[in-house]
Amino acid sequence: MDLNRLIGMLTRIFVRSAVNTGIDYAARKGKPEDEMSPEERKQAQSAKAMADKARKAARLGRRFLR
Repeated sequence: MDLNRLIGMLTRIFVRSAVNTGIDYAARKGKPEDEMSPEERKQAQSAKAMADKARKAARLGRRFLR
């Protein structure tokens, strides 16, 4: 494996992790889980599920638009 492929792979892993962390943070509206009320926790879970569905839809769209 050459160095360019390795750097690209590590960059993708880092960016994917950062995006997932940002989506989780946005779904929780910046609050830690222990400070959230049960209804806020439920809303955060549904927001995260919706973000996962949007990510899947974007992936499918990229696949079919090639």
